Amino acid sequence: MTDEYKALESQIREIYGRVVYAHKTHEKCADILKYRSDGLKFVEVALSALTTTSILGVLFGTGKTFEIVAAVFATASLFLTLYAKDFDYLAIAEKHKQSALDILDIRERFLSLLVDIKIGNKSIDELQATRDALNADLVSTYRGAPKTISKGYQKAVKALKNNEEFTFTDAEIDCFLPATLRRS
Repeated sequence: MTDEYKALESQIREIYGRVVYAHKTHEKCADILKYRSDGLKFVEVALSALTTTSILGVLFGTGKTFEIVAAVFATASLFLTLYAKDFDYLAIAEKHKQSALDILDIRERFLSLLVDIKIGNKSIDELQATRDALNADLVSTYRGAPKTISKGYQKAVKALKNNEEFTFTDAEIDCFLPATLRRS
């Protein structure tokens, strides 16, 4: 492999690594925001149930306690509703999920480009043109993607480095393949 091909391969490997992290970060952001949305919905339902129960206590009870409790839960429910109106966690989670899928496609195309470099059957000009097209697609995808959150990136780092969510042993891959395509 010539120096030109090695330099191109080094650059593509660098980009590929960043794309792997971007993909996993968007996946983790989607998970976090879905969890937040579910939690918010749960608290809304709980407050609604507590408010309703307290109001029933007011209707059928005799003490001031139920009136105060109903007012507290109704007020908490109002504040939660006002807070939640500005945040559609589920919609943002869906955008992260879509961005992750778009980035996954580009990630796989960068991987194929690395394979093409190793095979050595394409000219440097062809490889550079493919790289440039992929970079343009990547920038376009990033422009349309929602902003990631630091907690999502931290979870992505943990998933990729510690949990090895993106790596497989030959034995693991062999389990998915027919016997004729297995290495062991």
